[in-house]
Amino acid sequence: MIDKYRRMLLSGNHAVSWAARLSRPQVCPVYPITPQTPILEKIIDFVSEGEMTTEIITPESEHSCMAACITASHTGARVFTATSSQGLLLMHELLHNGAGNRSSIVMFNVNRTVAAPWGFWPDQTDSLSQRDTGWIQFYSESAQESLDTVIQAFRLAEQVNLPTMINHDAFYISHALESVLVPTQEVVDEFLPPINLQYRLDPELGQSAGSNADQETWRRSRTDMDEAMNRTLGLFPEIAAEWAKISGRPQYNMIDEYQCENADIVFVTLGSMCGTVREAVDVMRDQGKKVGLLKVKSFRPFPVEAIRSALNGVVNVVVLDRNFSPGLGGILHHEVRSALYGVESPPALHGYLAGVGGVSVSPQQILEYAENLSRKFPSFNSEWV
Repeated sequence: MIDKYRRMLLSGNHAVSWAARLSRPQVCPVYPITPQTPILEKIIDFVSEGEMTTEIITPESEHSCMAACITASHTGARVFTATSSQGLLLMHELLHNGAGNRSSIVMFNVNRTVAAPWGFWPDQTDSLSQRDTGWIQFYSESAQESLDTVIQAFRLAEQVNLPTMINHDAFYISHALESVLVPTQEVVDEFLPPINLQYRLDPELGQSAGSNADQETWRRSRTDMDEAMNRTLGLFPEIAAEWAKISGRPQYNMIDEYQCENADIVFVTLGSMCGTVREAVDVMRDQGKKVGLLKVKSFRPFPVEAIRSALNGVVNVVVLDRNFSPGLGGILHHEVRSALYGVESPPALHGYLAGVGGVSVSPQQILEYAENLSRKFPSFNSEWV
């Protein structure tokens, strides 16, 4: 372990910068926006100090930044960028282009409230509102997970030919300092081979990008993207297992079950709130209460079968959303509801808007959610009453 890593005290954002450096992207278009800016500032520091070789492009907006990412990917280059909130929204048009052109871009998004009103707080509505653009979406709960996931995302994006977005929460992760194991360049090089993209502009390949298409061709492009998403469901666990073997790090999965054995209540959530719920679950388990956590790492593709299997036999499922779709409610809540539709004897599904707009959610509040549920449905477990 000592030979493969050095332990560093890093913010979540600087952990992402280290992951980008170790992945050797050839092009990095950059545009600053709070609270993402430290990611790109650190990358520029690496380049200016001669510790990282990449072409930095500084366009006039996030829209132009994504345009630069797509064109760089068309040349066959490994591409990385980062953004947040309004910056991600400004990229929206070109996110569709990047996925439709099968550009293997890796982008890190720091989840932040969107305007209006103006705010700088952790909220996942920015990325979840991009769920239909064709980008793979992963969520991490710690600086360490963000670092590991960025490295794995390059391998995945370049194999399935889809752009990949990794997300972590503003400030709770982006600016909080953690002890992070940073792998050596040799470890990452063993895992991440030189880039060789299937989709690129090369006279020997005779391919074009972004041209007009008839109806059937356009439809086929979407079904092809869907097939690539479905490949991800099987491929990412293989990639994660290989990273775990090479690096000695624990393996990440599309979902992660914690204390779900014989649970009467399972909380389901994304991002940094998983850590909060995990603490609350430990307290309730010590009290003899059967409670668990289902952490969803992959939002696109959405791991429907894995979620069905994990929640099979659970009495009550509580979905915690740090996002809000007006007229619908919590986005993850309704995605889980859709996944469970049609299963035999499904659990009772409850949704809480928890942490929307950056409102702090403590372990004690998680305990209160469970207690409120037990009072509302006292018959499901006599240990609660």
